[in-house]
Amino acid sequence: MKLHADPMQGLNAIARHSVEGVIVNGLPWRRNVLVPWKGEVMPWADGGFDGLGESDFDALAALGPEVVVFGSGPRLRFARPALMRGLMSRRIGIETMDTPAACRTYNVLLAEGRAVVAALLFAPGASR
Repeated sequence: MKLHADPMQGLNAIARHSVEGVIVNGLPWRRNVLVPWKGEVMPWADGGFDGLGESDFDALAALGPEVVVFGSGPRLRFARPALMRGLMSRRIGIETMDTPAACRTYNVLLAEGRAVVAALLFAPGASR
């Protein structure tokens, strides 16, 4: 009987998370970050929640996911609907939650084999 999980080879699983940052593929990220299901993990939304613009969400759409999990920081905050127009026009789902919940949800969707991107915001002042 096998009692351990198979590693998700080639995928970007979030190993640890908090409102201050995440660890993805052994690397700590303490700034706002995009975690796609595969490919490069990258900085995102330098202006934080209040500085979010359409270009931040267009960067998500360019990755071609089925769904985006938007972690709005230490508390639940909803971005203006106009910012998500590019995602909606491409029929890409978006779910908003606080960042720790977004990390957990991202890992569940990743384990299900979904093309998911986590767009994560952290507490102001955090840096990589």
